[in-house]
Amino acid sequence: MGHDAEPAITRHDTVGIMELARRLGTGDAVVIGLGSMIGAGVFAAFAPAAAAAGTGLLVGLALAGVVAYCNATSSAALAARYPTSGGTYVYGRERLGHWWGFTAGWGFVIGKTASCAAMALTFASYAAREWARPLAAAAVLAFTVVNYFGVTKTARLARILLAVTLLALAAVGVAMVGGGLISVEHLGDTGAWTSGGVLGILQAAGLLFFAFAGYARIATMGEEVRDPERTIPRAIPLALALALVAYACVGVGLLLTLGPTTLAGSAAPLADASAAGQLSWLTPAARVGAAVASLGALLALITGIGRTTLAMARNNDLPGWLAGVHPRHQVPHRAEIVLGVVVCGLVLTLDVRGAIGFSSFGVLVYYALANASAFTLPPDQRHMRRWLPVLGFVGCLTLAATLPWTSVVSGLAVFALGLAGRWTVLRIKRVPRGARTSGS
Repeated sequence: MGHDAEPAITRHDTVGIMELARRLGTGDAVVIGLGSMIGAGVFAAFAPAAAAAGTGLLVGLALAGVVAYCNATSSAALAARYPTSGGTYVYGRERLGHWWGFTAGWGFVIGKTASCAAMALTFASYAAREWARPLAAAAVLAFTVVNYFGVTKTARLARILLAVTLLALAAVGVAMVGGGLISVEHLGDTGAWTSGGVLGILQAAGLLFFAFAGYARIATMGEEVRDPERTIPRAIPLALALALVAYACVGVGLLLTLGPTTLAGSAAPLADASAAGQLSWLTPAARVGAAVASLGALLALITGIGRTTLAMARNNDLPGWLAGVHPRHQVPHRAEIVLGVVVCGLVLTLDVRGAIGFSSFGVLVYYALANASAFTLPPDQRHMRRWLPVLGFVGCLTLAATLPWTSVVSGLAVFALGLAGRWTVLRIKRVPRGARTSGS
């Protein structure tokens, strides 16, 4: 696929802020979003969802899909209206106020930074379990370098990773069907459908929502998409629909092959499903697919977080020097480097399942504010029924509140820390320098 020639470096006329280059088409945007969603969910979310809801995880998957659709519709409308880097951080500032925008941006950055660590560790555990942590750090550093040298290279690499992932999933499907293990008997009795009750199903939906959040990468890269008013509204729903079909097929296949109890206790469900049948020689394909898919998710995550950090730094909600854009590669290189260092630190200490819950909490708050922002758009800019953002807002808050209590408590604590930090900085800025000196 050809790309336009690299444009000259441009700046905002009034404030002298360097802009990013618009190089991505619809296909590039869909691949980056789809690669993130499939990479995150297939290999990370089904086991904890089964532990929460048993076979009822399929109901949770449907609920997560409904909430994600509402969020996608709201995000698409907002991204078309505000085609710049930052996603809901920018939308919240413009539609709700600076504090709400900061809350959204903070939730995205902290939640997705945890996701980066989870995906890096997932990759490393499949590739070489005994060297998991150093290998995870090496993957983070490698992709930080890739992003540093330009988003065009990022999109091309995402295509390759997604193609390998889909081939691996196809191999797993052949192993499950050809292995002769697909059977409704694995579902157990009807009690499996109500395992965990309503709360368990909602909790499963919140955990599976982690898998759908990849389309945020598209909105947060609005400043780098060609013709964003048309490209973004097309790319987001398309990527979501393709991911939902893939999840439904994999979820049903895992339940019919392993059953809800075995699935809940599996650390590598796709590999276990492949190994259990007569075509166990395809098991390495599942492990390779898991590693590659996790790399694809990690790549897209690093790209999106860097752009939101750039937008927050431009508005002094994060240190202003993070807003630097490389004069040649036209990427937020300082933000990318800092993110890489932070994630490398997290992979040395973070637990994967806990990271999924924490990430889901932050991102659900982020999307709740996206829906609230979309609700305020005038009818000629909203292009959707007004009840959709209302449903999305209520759905996001409900799923966030029903996540494991440790995720809720830690999420609230980190949000409080971020808001307190911003309040402190603003208070210091309001006090004249002479007054601070005399009072010391």
